[in-house]
Amino acid sequence: MAVYTPFQAQPPTFHNRSLGRDRPCHQEFPVPLVPMRILLDHAAANSYGLAAFNVNNMEQIQAIMEAAKETDSPVIVQASRGARVYSQDAYLRHLMLAAAELYPNIPIAMHQDHGNSPKTCKSAIEQNFTSVMMDGSLAEDGKSPATYDYNVQVTADVVKAAHPVGVSVEGELGCLGSLESGEGEQEDGHGAVGKLDHSQLLTDPAQAEDFYHKVKVDALAVAIGTSHGAYKFSRKPDGAVLAMDRIIEIHRRLPNCHMVMHGSSSVPQEIQDMINKYGGKMKQTWGVPVEEIQLGIKHGVRKVNVDTDNRMAITAAIRKVFAGTPEKFDPRDYLKPARESMQAVCKARMISFGQAGNAGKIKSVTCKEFAKSYS
Repeated sequence: MAVYTPFQAQPPTFHNRSLGRDRPCHQEFPVPLVPMRILLDHAAANSYGLAAFNVNNMEQIQAIMEAAKETDSPVIVQASRGARVYSQDAYLRHLMLAAAELYPNIPIAMHQDHGNSPKTCKSAIEQNFTSVMMDGSLAEDGKSPATYDYNVQVTADVVKAAHPVGVSVEGELGCLGSLESGEGEQEDGHGAVGKLDHSQLLTDPAQAEDFYHKVKVDALAVAIGTSHGAYKFSRKPDGAVLAMDRIIEIHRRLPNCHMVMHGSSSVPQEIQDMINKYGGKMKQTWGVPVEEIQLGIKHGVRKVNVDTDNRMAITAAIRKVFAGTPEKFDPRDYLKPARESMQAVCKARMISFGQAGNAGKIKSVTCKEFAKSYS
């Protein structure tokens, strides 16, 4: 009697010399999952910015997509290394597939945030991310400031692997950190450690020009005094601690460069107050004012990373439910208002940055199709 063996389909493979081994080919998601570059190009042509929201779970993706639907906004959804470990790549990948299926009229880019090495970025490409960030401002440990030559080398390595399959690449020049304290701020274990001087905490415009032309990144994250987390500034920021003049000068030198502002949550006072009202103990802090981000958008900023604001919105909503109805135990009773609270923040940023109303104007293309533009 023949033994029945279930058929197991194997993903197609091709030999990619840049990786040096056979691997699953970069399989296409159903459109509208798109390379980030097409969103950046459209934003530049129409003078707006794109909020890039970090995710770890289903509720966060749902909040982003509902806000995008409500405002007709293209979106960048991004995951850090920590998020990929927390969620696991398979879960994250299929959540993005669900978003693409449920919102077919919204162009979505799936971005790896703060890749610490070419290996990390290449693994994201294998997991169907349509954009990756190689943060070569730090060494592979994600803590030690790297040399300029190292940054050029590792970022160029990622570009060499990504562009042939149509995947966008973001680089970073300068270390994120506070100009007040001279220290970096770690997020998911990634961030400069120890005291840094201003030459490390601020992107040099001349070096940015050299880096952009040498490496040919699709986007460039610049260091201007912002940092990850809630505790960015001890007072409302001014030019002494938030160097918007660097963005203006880099844009003057590189008018076609798509710049990225990291650590750009605004840390709204009303959300701080709500967290503390319902049992939290957040210290008074200030984030990046929306009007400063809007100034950056006028001078070439096309991607604005927002994470802390959404975390705070979720936390405030959950604390309110717990404080007001301590008898509740069904996670849906607090995750639904948490999701709605994050959706409101996403909607506000989409409107403030100018991306609202643009989803339907973008012609979606696959990574495979876009790869031809690099040849």
